[in-house]
Amino acid sequence: MKKELIIILGGGESGIGASLLALKNGFKIFLSDSGKISNKYKKILYKYQIPFEEMGHSEDFILKNAFQVIKSPGISRNNAFIKKIDSLGIPLVSELEFGKSFLKNSYIISVTGSNGKTTTSTIIYNILKSDKKFCVGLAGNIGRSFSKESIKKKVFMY
Repeated sequence: MKKELIIILGGGESGIGASLLALKNGFKIFLSDSGKISNKYKKILYKYQIPFEEMGHSEDFILKNAFQVIKSPGISRNNAFIKKIDSLGIPLVSELEFGKSFLKNSYIISVTGSNGKTTTSTIIYNILKSDKKFCVGLAGNIGRSFSKESIKKKVFMY
């Protein structure tokens, strides 16, 4: 059996963003969440006819069919299922890595630290946005999926 699916683990903002980016780029996808997916995100999954499951992962199905797994940031690398995916050599990337892979000629400005990231990112974003030479997006831990924003192929603040 040929592995042909991109599996997205996590049905929140990041997982939905990765799903939409994968769909836009012609990939077959399946989204899986160990918990309950909110109605807001289910509406998007239904609208775009993205197959999904919630309240647990169909591990055998995922392991047999995945040619790549995209992991939402809320899922620890120490998670038992993630370790199993890793041990089988299935390519595993974060939602951010997946989104970045489609931004070949763009710049990414990342803001790190323990305090003030959202404020600093927003200030930089607004400065760049005010200059019409730049086409910018704001994503990351501000409530917007990097992958979803990368669909627009802009300069990003993360």
